[in-house]
Amino acid sequence: MKNTVIIIPARLAAKRFPGKPLAKIKGLPMVVHTVNRAKKSMVGEVVVATPDNEIAEVVEKNGSRAILTQHDHLSGSDRVYEVYQKNFGNNVDIIFNVQADNPLCDPNSISKLEKHMRKNNCSSVGTLASSLNQDEINNENAVKVEVTEYLKEDSFLKAKDFFRIRKNFKNQKIYHHIGIYAYNKEILKEYVNLKRTTLEVERKLEQMRFIQNNIEILVAYCHSNALSVDTREDLNRLEKEMG
Repeated sequence: MKNTVIIIPARLAAKRFPGKPLAKIKGLPMVVHTVNRAKKSMVGEVVVATPDNEIAEVVEKNGSRAILTQHDHLSGSDRVYEVYQKNFGNNVDIIFNVQADNPLCDPNSISKLEKHMRKNNCSSVGTLASSLNQDEINNENAVKVEVTEYLKEDSFLKAKDFFRIRKNFKNQKIYHHIGIYAYNKEILKEYVNLKRTTLEVERKLEQMRFIQNNIEILVAYCHSNALSVDTREDLNRLEKEMG
């Protein structure tokens, strides 16, 4: 069956910013902002996957659906898979993973990625990237993606590598990676059964599990470079951006 679901993994135990999904932005918890933006994409049902009752209660109080998960997942994708497997199964063929710390995620970019997945009959993974600005080059919180060719408006190109910091930036086929993924259901099942890889652990980037297992990730271009929140400083900056 051709249906899409957006699953937003969220937990309170983030090391750099404990309690981050419930941090208030303009009086509303961050995770609620993310859910509301994801809903505007209109690609399918939006649910939050969380091991924390506190997050689930806040999400449901604000009119959305939350599903409790185990605590001991090693990545957001593993948490997403638990919710997909137990609650959606054969009713869904594309699963989106939208990070809870992306409260300004662009609904149009989400819908664009879904269209790329459908148009190309993608049996692997899709993600998004935008132009990289100078301030982000040496910022380890800004994840970069290197692609095979220059990204254009209608591109859907293979990712060569993902990283946080690199000495040599002469290759201009490098973009700001937007932490939104669309998985074919079979490839997500394969992913969670693979062991964590060296670069996944070293770079703290779960997408390296795909790359090091030769699983293709395709990248679409988007104009929006919405700030994700990794630190309290990011939160303060985002509030200023929102006016």
